Amino acid sequence: MSTSLVLGFFDGVHKAHKAVITSALEFSDNVVLITFKESPAVYFGKEEEYILSRKDSLEKIKKLGVKNIVELDFSEIANKSAEEYLKYLIDTYKPVSISTGFNHTFGLNKSGNAEFLRNNQDKYKYKYICLPPVKDGNNIISSSLIRNYLKEGKVDKANSLLETNFILEGTVVHGAKIGRTIGFPTANINYPNEIVKLPFGVYCVSLAFLEREGVRGQLKSAIMNWGMKPTVHNTVEPIVEVHILDFDGDLYGKDIRVEVLKQIRPEQKFSSLEDLKKQIKKDIKECSEL
Repeated sequence: MSTSLVLGFFDGVHKAHKAVITSALEFSDNVVLITFKESPAVYFGKEEEYILSRKDSLEKIKKLGVKNIVELDFSEIANKSAEEYLKYLIDTYKPVSISTGFNHTFGLNKSGNAEFLRNNQDKYKYKYICLPPVKDGNNIISSSLIRNYLKEGKVDKANSLLETNFILEGTVVHGAKIGRTIGFPTANINYPNEIVKLPFGVYCVSLAFLEREGVRGQLKSAIMNWGMKPTVHNTVEPIVEVHILDFDGDLYGKDIRVEVLKQIRPEQKFSSLEDLKKQIKKDIKECSEL
């Protein structure tokens, strides 16, 4: 069976990534996607913040119809020349096509690129499919663009390019329990270390309980505060607090999945708990109208 290769890291699996993957699926039913266990940036000592967990990114890839995903250890191929790496792919998979985005690079000192793959088609008997830039207005869609949107609190813009919602997952931990004293009990989780950080603020979200591996409960409307809780002065580290609308129950120790829909305001300090309570009611009303 003829094999089409797709090359890339695919953090978030956004619209442009989908175009690259689809080009291979249209060429052959047998697609092998070559990616890495973690971002190559980590190998070079950079601290990487992912748009989605690798688990969620790989799930999105599988839903597109890719059955074969190979996660390489970047350290094992980091010192290969572009020619050596390409020959490794050819000898291992014997592809009839190779698909990448227009700016994909590989090999020592990033010596492999679109031009290199195009120039070696005849030598190694494959068709090279190079996807041109996919744009959103005047912006080229990229993982960097989406990270910037998230860091600016423009979650709805990021979600439109991801075509799924930005996700935070965690286990509910004990907090100071201030929320329940003012009528708004919260489920608190620690923000995942490896995920790109949103600015402190209040967000409309949907929440699901993770029941068991691969099975998620029904989404529930909720409101999330991410930050330092400046009104109550009891937080040393920032925390994610989620108030589930129309819900009453004990969630301590449960695993939850929070899909972030939109930021409605920055985090702010109120002069009293009563003022905070009034603002939360307004926030809930705004989220209820989404």
